[in-house]
Amino acid sequence: MSNSEEEEIARDYICFGNPDATVVVVDATCLERNLNLVFQIMEITNNVIVCVNLLDEAKKKHIKIDLKKLSEMLGVPVVGTIARKKKTLDNLMHTILSVCNKELTPHPIKVTYSNIIESSISKLENKLRNLFSLPDNLYRWIALKIIDGEPKILKSIEKHLSISLIENDDLNCLRNEFLENLESNNVKLQNFKDSIVSYIVKKAEEVCKTVCHFENKNYSNRDRKIDKILTSKIFGFPIMIAFLGLIFWITIIGANYPSEFLFSCFSWFQEKLFAFANFVHCPEWISNMLILGVYQTLTWVISVMLPPMAIFFPLFTFLEDLGYLPRIAFNMDGFFKKCCCTRKTDDYYVHGSDKIVRH
Repeated sequence: MSNSEEEEIARDYICFGNPDATVVVVDATCLERNLNLVFQIMEITNNVIVCVNLLDEAKKKHIKIDLKKLSEMLGVPVVGTIARKKKTLDNLMHTILSVCNKELTPHPIKVTYSNIIESSISKLENKLRNLFSLPDNLYRWIALKIIDGEPKILKSIEKHLSISLIENDDLNCLRNEFLENLESNNVKLQNFKDSIVSYIVKKAEEVCKTVCHFENKNYSNRDRKIDKILTSKIFGFPIMIAFLGLIFWITIIGANYPSEFLFSCFSWFQEKLFAFANFVHCPEWISNMLILGVYQTLTWVISVMLPPMAIFFPLFTFLEDLGYLPRIAFNMDGFFKKCCCTRKTDDYYVHGSDKIVRH
């Protein structure tokens, strides 16, 4: 369910590029949310490997994940990793190699939808098998997209697979039949995506309840309390301005000292270069061009630019590692939307739950 050009490129390659393996990296601290992507990818390719990263962060929050059980429930290899530990990455690489060499064959579990949707998928899938010769794993996914009827993705399918879907009368008849069934059940086509997302999220919840164990169910209370302060309407912006102001102040004031030091070092060396040029009787126009033109310009840029960059970027990275930058993005989201600087997102309410799924 791509919403941007880069997501569409990734989707098209997974669908039509015939990859040897597709590795889906998920966050161990919020597995349920990330499984949404896993189930969508397992709809379109069988050669899936799930990489559960940030196990060290999950351990800090007393979250235990049964990777073996997760692999059984998904039907694909699951590898736990801590990106800083080479041993865990070697294990991931060995698993990728096994899948690529067909030594390990994933059998991904598909999400089962309502009876009316499954019935329509089955009919369209059978019709597609009769009409076209396609990779076996794509028939079900294409059937879903025909029902959805999104022109952009259907044109992409037609382009990459050299088949005709939009103008095919048999497929259109089956789709119209499905739409009539929807209307007879008082369900609009606009709610079709909602229903698909709802079933995916419910499946993710079911899997997580089985494989995730929380020693402290209130592990996120501290983060939520911090969020209430850092993203509040009263304190959010003053704290943000204070943080950014402090970083810029440290950057500007702190950069003066290394800048002066570098400038004095380069100036000392520049005098030595002039002395050497005079010693070898270098023409003045050449020495001026090389020393005053090339060397001096380059060293001035280094003296002025390098110290602020060396201070600012580590501090900014530190804020990102603390998790504050996403909170700044949250605070600024409304203003950027008013400036039309953010792409549109779709919200889906999950029935029987207090969750809003944004994709």
